[in-house]
Amino acid sequence: MTAIVPSTRTALLESLVERFPDVPPEAVLKEDLLRTGIAFDESALSDNLDGEVKPKSYFIFSFDQKPLTELGEAALRRPPEEVALTGGPYALRRTIVSVRVNPASPYRIARGGDGALGLSLEGRTLAEVALPPMPEYYRHPLASGKTVMETAPTIQWGYLVYLTVLRLCQYFGAKEECGFCDINHNWRQHKRAGRPYTGVKPVTDVLEALALIDRYDTERVSKAYTLTGGSVTSTVDGLAEADFYGRYARAIEERFPGRWIGKVVAQALPKADVQRFRDYGIVIYHPNYEVWDRRLFSVISPGKERYVGREEWHRRILDAAEVFGPRYVIPNFVAGVEMARPHGFATIGEAIASTTEGLDWFMSRGITPRFTTWCPEPTTPLGRANPDGAPLEYHIRLLHAYRDALGRHGLKPPPGYGVAGAGNAVFSVSSFMDTLDPDEVTVEEAVPA
Repeated sequence: MTAIVPSTRTALLESLVERFPDVPPEAVLKEDLLRTGIAFDESALSDNLDGEVKPKSYFIFSFDQKPLTELGEAALRRPPEEVALTGGPYALRRTIVSVRVNPASPYRIARGGDGALGLSLEGRTLAEVALPPMPEYYRHPLASGKTVMETAPTIQWGYLVYLTVLRLCQYFGAKEECGFCDINHNWRQHKRAGRPYTGVKPVTDVLEALALIDRYDTERVSKAYTLTGGSVTSTVDGLAEADFYGRYARAIEERFPGRWIGKVVAQALPKADVQRFRDYGIVIYHPNYEVWDRRLFSVISPGKERYVGREEWHRRILDAAEVFGPRYVIPNFVAGVEMARPHGFATIGEAIASTTEGLDWFMSRGITPRFTTWCPEPTTPLGRANPDGAPLEYHIRLLHAYRDALGRHGLKPPPGYGVAGAGNAVFSVSSFMDTLDPDEVTVEEAVPA
């Protein structure tokens, strides 16, 4: 039987909410927004650092579905970093969504006649919209004149400090760059636009920015930091990858011991390098492997295959679990790339089966992966070939498969992401946390003794 494809986006959304009643409608809508992007009326844009709304920081990738040069007013007055959705026909509980700008999106945020912001789809209002307030620490520059927003932006409604200390990746060119990743292009477009976008952030700048956050975040909303950037295949500042990122980790933990949950996103490194991260005080390690299938790993992430290799990558993840403890090693899938043309799986069922195999492989060893919902950025090979991303049904079935896998293996939601559950979750680049039952593990308990 031929599947019946709904004729409108509204019909698609409603059909999936109805077909998967155990997946919160908040998650269904959030996944569609993340894969499709949002169009912003000028009334919904920020006033950059002069306003009352936290603007989009472009903290690592563009996460936009048009280049900066095609965003119109949104390139001059930045959209908000995230939005919080509530109410509407689905009675949405508070849902935090990372902003991915797409002027051609069927989803639009604008002010109504009463002045209130709303999210609409095909002329129908779906949710009330709240924007993140400008944090006090964004209003105070560093001694050099640099901003906290560019040096140490916060995302996930202030929960996470995102430290992209290396803006470029040394996987370079078609034979090395991951097919979904626009980190290098994002650097180039910001520099062309004359925006401040520091390639290698000095340790002193990072510490000064963190000191401002620590001083002005009086309610201690920020709970964790992620230390990350491009992969290092040779050296940066004369340092190999573990030593380059390690110098920031050591400096942060010496200056602010225990203030934040420390997380590092890096390549799958040899065990001795990983041990140094742990010795410096890092709590959670993210050796992201992006896609499970053997063939797709080599095609989509050719640099990772060339410099480390899939089997060695997995072996190093298991080694890292011995250093940190399995619960504190959290590799990432880029959810959706396994269906990207021309190399991806042809059917949703095949793609779900493959990723579930990967989930079971890791979870059976106590390691809990997580997801970032793929944004098909137009300057990447996969984004150009797949401007609509993966089918929404794939993303919803993947959330279902993830929750089932956690149950099969008796695992809890991964630590360092705040509280789980619809209405509670702040993780904004995937709805996997919105889909899970509320987590009884507090943020403080996420830090092992």
